[in-house]
Amino acid sequence: MITVRGLTKRHGDILAVDDLTFDVRAGRVTGFLGPNGAGKSTTMRMILGLDHPTRGEALIGGRPYTSLRRPLCEVGAMLDARAVHPARSGRTHLVAQARANGIPARRVDEVLERVGLAKAARRPAGTYSLGMNGRLGVAGALLGDPSVLVLDEPVNGLDPDGVRWIRRLVREQAAQGRTVFLSSHLMSEMQLTADHLVVIGRGRLLSDASMGEFLAAASLASARTVVPDPEGRATLIRRLTSIDGVSVEVSASGELTVEGRTAAEIGDLAHYCRVRLHRLSDVEVSLEQAYMDLTARSAEYTAGSAADPTAALAAPNEAGRA
Repeated sequence: MITVRGLTKRHGDILAVDDLTFDVRAGRVTGFLGPNGAGKSTTMRMILGLDHPTRGEALIGGRPYTSLRRPLCEVGAMLDARAVHPARSGRTHLVAQARANGIPARRVDEVLERVGLAKAARRPAGTYSLGMNGRLGVAGALLGDPSVLVLDEPVNGLDPDGVRWIRRLVREQAAQGRTVFLSSHLMSEMQLTADHLVVIGRGRLLSDASMGEFLAAASLASARTVVPDPEGRATLIRRLTSIDGVSVEVSASGELTVEGRTAAEIGDLAHYCRVRLHRLSDVEVSLEQAYMDLTARSAEYTAGSAADPTAALAAPNEAGRA
């Protein structure tokens, strides 16, 4: 388990991390999200003892990382996939780490095989692609068979098969009771991988919730349905639009998108009005949309201008949410 309490980091006048408090529990995958410049990497570095906090603490199993006698056997980490001497082979890089932590050399070959680098193990790391470096970083994290994994952007540079492999790997590790803490900017993949989310913006905690709770909190009541009968469609639209806070959009195919009511509520109303429905379902918000809505005011770096047609289209929606 990772415990973060009041964690704060200043770089001169810049407050990079601002009084963060959260737990990363064993047995689940905890995703770490935030815009560029939010303080994610700085937080991970403080957890791993690479940066000293200005205030607060980060503990692993109740102890600071720097107090661990054989750190690779307790915490496996990958913060920078390219942090390898380019002239060293992947195998030599891992052997050096293994010797420093009292890990037998045979374990090096085991993890290289597991991450799919056995055939490239003796090649200089400088010839590796970004995806191969990522696999080597994961191999290093697994080397000591640790109970805690901290992975910063582990899917960078991986092809679709590699992304699925990382997903299966981290979920398998969590299912075995390990603590898994990972960051990623791939929202669709994070939605498939994480059980719990910690979201920060401008160094501050924005959300600490399960994936289900996070998505539910971001969802507005909305649903879609098809009303095959034009007369019944008109009746239902008339009844729905007479309700405060409800809006209805109708597609060319006759599908209704209703904002302000759930599928169950629409079904009940249609039954009362004797209107036949097809394909009634709630509209579920994606993690990407929920994340963008939550962090919209916390992004350090944004792009767009009045000349950008997509910005002009987005502006009314943003105003409506505000």
